[in-house]
Order: sequence, then C-alpha cells, then structure tokens
Amino acid sequence: MFRVVAILVCLAVGAWAGTIGVAPNPFEREGRIVGGEDTTIRAHPYQVSLQKKSGSHFCGGSLINHNTVVTAAHCLQGQKASKIWVRLGSTTYNEGGLRVAVESLIYNDKYSSQTLQYDVGLLRLAESVAETEDIRYIELAKETPPTGTAAVVTGWGSKCYFWCMTLPKVLQSVVVYIVQWKECASDTYKYGDIVLDTMVCAYEKKKDACQGDSGGPLVANNQLVGIVSWGYGCAQTLTPGVYADVATLRDWIIEYTEKL
Repeated sequence: MFRVVAILVCLAVGAWAGTIGVAPNPFEREGRIVGGEDTTIRAHPYQVSLQKKSGSHFCGGSLINHNTVVTAAHCLQGQKASKIWVRLGSTTYNEGGLRVAVESLIYNDKYSSQTLQYDVGLLRLAESVAETEDIRYIELAKETPPTGTAAVVTGWGSKCYFWCMTLPKVLQSVVVYIVQWKECASDTYKYGDIVLDTMVCAYEKKKDACQGDSGGPLVANNQLVGIVSWGYGCAQTLTPGVYADVATLRDWIIEYTEKL
C-alpha cells in the first residue's frame, strides 16, 4: 500500500512505485502484508492488481461488479486512467489471469492526503468481466463489524517492514481482527485522534498489510469491510493497520459506480 509507514529506507510503492526513498518523518504514514502466507486467487477471487503498462504492480483493489474496481484514493492521485491496467484472476501479479485496460477513474473529492480521510476511489474497466472460479465480485459491507471480528487482508505488498526490497509474486493473506475507529483512536493504541470516523482498524501481533498492499481488500463475513489505507510501520506493536471503512463510504461507492 502507500500506507504511511515509519521508515528510514523502504521500497516505496504506490505513488513512487519501484523507487527507493527516505521518509522525512519517522511517523510518516504508508501502506503495509507481514506475517502472512501464500494463498491463491481462487480463495480471494475479488482481489486485483493495479499495474503500470510495464506490468509492475503498484496497488491492490477489489472487483465489485462486472466493470468496477474499488481501491484507495491515494493510489489514484496523479494517475491517468489510460496508464493503468488491472490484472484479475491470477495468484501471481506478473502473469496469468486476465489483464484489462482502465477506461476511467475517480476518487472521493473529500480525500485529504494530510488526514487520509475518505481514502476511496473507483476504476471503470474498459471491458466487462464475467465471473469465473478465479474472478468474483464482492459485496460491500453495510455495517462495520464489531471489534474482535476476524478479517483477512490480502495483497502482493512487501513481506517485511524494513529490509524487503522486492515484492512477492504470489498473493499473500493474513488474518487480523477488527478494531472500530473509536477504540483505535483511544489510549489503548498509539494513534490517538488521527484515526477518524471514515476509518476502521485491524490488528494482530506481528501481522499486517505493508507497502504495495494499498487499495486492497479487508474482508470479513464474505464482505468488503475495509480498503488498505495507512499505518505506522508494518506489524508494529499497538499500531493497527488502518483502512478506509467501506460501510461508512458505501453510499459514495454506490453513487459513483453508477456515474463513472
């Protein structure tokens, strides 16, 4: 993800895909899967890879109907639809499945790169995609699950926080547990009031999303409940992963899916 990560040197994907950068702030927030395991696209058939024309992966996303992908706003800032491709139905981001061009994109006009509120965007695919065993649409959550609900986050992002300089080719998954935003913003964790009401957190010790996972799915009860957004570091103690809360942003997603 682009998720804001506390880093000195890391592989910066997302807006800086494929470059190595120095974070100016030790608590700069970036995208983050750590502590996960290899999985298959058939187990998570809604997962897609957002790619450059060259085939390099820069963010994740979730297929919600025959031609619409939900991702993070920060993945789309400064991007042109004509420069983005989406790979669907493949366990590996660099081959197989179906690779489709993007016709148009939009992200929430309330998105703030400072607060990371409203971190949601949409891509309209240039062609209709039918469901198969490896490609499935996912339902949007209507309610945020209660704290403690098990959820799974998937992606091709970095497998470690500091020294991993290449992305895994095989899709990774990890089980984490929902922390509703008010609790995530409490003294129990390290964020304080920078966690806001358009966000939901998910936490498990030594497990998390990481750079390159941005925009990807957090799924509970077979519904999309979160969009990988940001976090301090990857899998750091008492710093949960922070996600755009799909239930809170659902009306915007539905409205602009029809307008896009």
